[in-house]
Amino acid sequence: MTYGYENLKLEKGMYAQSGKSFSRVLESLDPSENYCGTALEGLDAFQRQLKRFEIHVAGPMCDRVEKFFSTTESAVLFPEFIRRAVRSGVEQSALSQVTAVNTQIEGGEYVGGVLSDKEAYSTKTTQGAALPTATYLESSTVMRLDKFGRAVHASYEAVRRQRLDAFGAVLRSIGVKLGNAILGQAILKLNAEAGSTVDVKTPGTLTYADMITLYGAFRDFDMTAVLASPKLAAQIMTMDQMKEMASAQPSRILLPFGAQLLKCAGMSDDYLIGLDQKFALQMVTGSDLILETDKLIDSQLDTIAMSIRVGFRVMTADAVHVLAM
Repeated sequence: MTYGYENLKLEKGMYAQSGKSFSRVLESLDPSENYCGTALEGLDAFQRQLKRFEIHVAGPMCDRVEKFFSTTESAVLFPEFIRRAVRSGVEQSALSQVTAVNTQIEGGEYVGGVLSDKEAYSTKTTQGAALPTATYLESSTVMRLDKFGRAVHASYEAVRRQRLDAFGAVLRSIGVKLGNAILGQAILKLNAEAGSTVDVKTPGTLTYADMITLYGAFRDFDMTAVLASPKLAAQIMTMDQMKEMASAQPSRILLPFGAQLLKCAGMSDDYLIGLDQKFALQMVTGSDLILETDKLIDSQLDTIAMSIRVGFRVMTADAVHVLAM
């Protein structure tokens, strides 16, 4: 049986279509839905192209980087391999666990909406009485997205004989650090626009009672996550109340009152942040991870440049509270 992916024409221009990533272009030309019930079900369009050119990116038969450059068409796949590896690292940060909404836009500016909802909610009203009113208006402030990125000096000769699984692991490690840098920007926004700040009982000393105080700051919302620096996260883990919790959830650290503890690299030791992930933060991205694709395809790797434009806004201040040390 002949499949469409085997005859797809790959070219550089597939990276240059406005508003579409390379993967989306591939999917539009070779829809995954066409492979339901076949041996290729479960693979996306990019993975089918790897199969077409017999490029193994993992496992005992893992190829070297130079396998991508066996033909001019297979070379077109190399930037997407890099993008996916770095993106995988970015996604290992706590970003996805602290953002309620991820909005992608064209350009570098965004105007969100602001909810004004300060009146008390009535449990009942009398007949004919007007209901308390909330307003939702366009923000008067324009969000300008910040640029995050990394340039990696790596000539083709330096990487051509590297195994793809090892090279991919290096790229993921870059993605992890990039994700943590972006998370740091989100943390600054949360701290600046939190609904309230409560202090620890003894300055500079964190106790379980202080954690309960932070939990009690939430009224209409739940505290689903606590963000902490590595130092404060380690202090929390030594608390007697955490002993059974840590052993019960070895891969996902939950506090006794149900919030997930997230260790955030680069976060200040001066405060903890509690938030309700479902309502607190919006992440706005100007595009997906951008690479300089032409040089990568032509095997002129002198520098692998990658960047992404990101901004954050707190949507519901009452869903974020800070514990100051």
